[in-house]
Amino acid sequence: MAQAAPKRADDIAYREAEPPEPSGRAPALCIHGWPQSSYMWRHLLPALASAGHRAVAPDLPGYGDTPFDPPATFERHVAAVEGFRRRIGLQRVVLMVHDTGGLIGLRWACEHPDAVAGLVISNTGFFPDQEWIEIAVTMRTPGQGEILVNSTSRAEFGTLLKAASESFDDDVLDEYWKAFEGREARHGWLQLYRSFEMDELAPYQEKLAALGVPTLVLWGQGDEFLPVDYASRFAQQIPGAELVLLDGVRHFIYEDEPARCAREVIAFLDEAGV
Repeated sequence: MAQAAPKRADDIAYREAEPPEPSGRAPALCIHGWPQSSYMWRHLLPALASAGHRAVAPDLPGYGDTPFDPPATFERHVAAVEGFRRRIGLQRVVLMVHDTGGLIGLRWACEHPDAVAGLVISNTGFFPDQEWIEIAVTMRTPGQGEILVNSTSRAEFGTLLKAASESFDDDVLDEYWKAFEGREARHGWLQLYRSFEMDELAPYQEKLAALGVPTLVLWGQGDEFLPVDYASRFAQQIPGAELVLLDGVRHFIYEDEPARCAREVIAFLDEAGV
C-alpha cells in the first residue's frame, strides 16, 4: 500500500500518497481542522491511493510542520489553500474537510468552483446562523483568549483531547502539540477566530449548493461539539448529497474509526465515478 510521507512545497508541509499507477481518478485535497494537522489524514491518504486517487493533505500555516505565516486570518488561510493547490499542480480535486477545515475549505471551494470535482464534508459547520462552540467563544473574547493560549500546557492539552477521543495517544498528541510550540502561532488562533463573523457565510450558501458536484456528508453522530443537525442541513442544502451517519462515533471520526471512514469515502467515490 502506498504510504503518505511528509513533503514540502515552499513553506507548506504536506503529506501525500500516490496510486501505484495512473488511474484518471480525481485527486483528493484534505484540509484539517483545529488543533490538528495533516497527520489526522494519515490513515485515509494511503487508502485513497490504493483506490487510485492521488491524496494530498497540507499543514495549514502555524500547524504541524508548516511555520506560522501572519496574518492568520480566515481569508489568509483560504488563500494558502489555493496557493498550495497551484504549487503542487492539482487541477480539479475532491475536497475533504473536517472541523475548522470546513470553514476554510468550503469557502475556498465556493471561490474556486472550477477546481472542485467532489466534496466530502465531516463534522464541521458552514452556516451563517451557527453558534460558536465554547472554546471558540473563549478565543474570540479579548483577554480570555490570551489567557487560554498562553497558559495551556502539554499536559492540559493532552487531557483536553483525550476527553474528546480515546484514540489520542502520546505520539498523536506530540504531532498536534506542534501548533502550540510557538507563542506567535498560538496567538494566530486568536487572529483566525476573531477575523470573521458567522453571518459573513451567508453569501456562500447558494454558491455551495450550486457547485453541482458529488457530495458525501460523513458524520460522527455522537459529536458533542457540532450537532448532527448540521449534517442534515448540509445534506438538504446540497442537491443530491449522500448522508452517512456513523453511530457511536464522536467528533474526531478519522482518528476513532479510520477504516470505517475509508470504506465509506472510497465506496462513495467509486459510486460517483470521480
